[in-house]
Amino acid sequence: MKEQIENFSKEIIPWLLTHGIKILIIITAAWLLNKILSRVIARAVRIAVVPEKDAQPESEKKREDTLIRIFSGVTGIAVLTITFMMVLQEAGLNIGPMLAGAGIIGLALGFGGQYLIRDIITGLFIILENQYRIGDVINIESIGGLVEDISLRKTILRDMNGTVHHIPHGEIKTVSNLSRKYARVNLDIGIAYDANLEHVIKVIDQTGTELAEDEHFKEMILTPPKFLRVDNFADSAIILKILGDTKPLKQWEVTGELRKRIKIAFDREGIEIPFPQHVIHQAKIK
Repeated sequence: MKEQIENFSKEIIPWLLTHGIKILIIITAAWLLNKILSRVIARAVRIAVVPEKDAQPESEKKREDTLIRIFSGVTGIAVLTITFMMVLQEAGLNIGPMLAGAGIIGLALGFGGQYLIRDIITGLFIILENQYRIGDVINIESIGGLVEDISLRKTILRDMNGTVHHIPHGEIKTVSNLSRKYARVNLDIGIAYDANLEHVIKVIDQTGTELAEDEHFKEMILTPPKFLRVDNFADSAIILKILGDTKPLKQWEVTGELRKRIKIAFDREGIEIPFPQHVIHQAKIK
């Protein structure tokens, strides 16, 4: 047993002092290289990305963060792969047959990989065309939610129920971005037919102006919500259209507050918000 331990020590210690140290140097150099490349990519993206016209600073930052995350991820995978091969070679393994075998497997899976290639190419155009970024709220077909992550292959959305959706880019046909540059308050509200329309319009505009001047909401609102037009004559109400512009992702909070304030103002001014009513006539049977 003692002899076996001595033989093991004679073999392992020289190996650690030569190949082991080289492997440690390779791993350390790869870690440092990945850190340096990540910083270079971040700085290059911040400099290279040209702000879009009328874009909000928050939107541009989301765009830059998305590009940095994707480029850093691709670079990290490349560095990790090269490092893994160098470590195997330094450990005494012949990586030539492994590379040849990987090429054969890749060729065999080439036809099946066409969907992967389609996903990657589509993802590349989504990123380059800046269709949406991490942090945007989008609708893809019938699925909507917050973009939590984007890779070259897929987009990850989280909807209002907290459900996470993984959507391959090759499956995306139509994307609706709800938070690009600015968002909009788009509110329809019904009033009674016997209401004084001019008075109602004045109350709506005043309520929108007060909301835009509120300390909490004024940073969210770009143009105060106001009366736009009479949108429809419904069965039991005149439908009014109210529009206003907000910063991205703030439209729901502003719209909710506007509904509350309009209801309070209407109650104060005696303006009725009608609801459908049915009149039933009972026939007398003789």
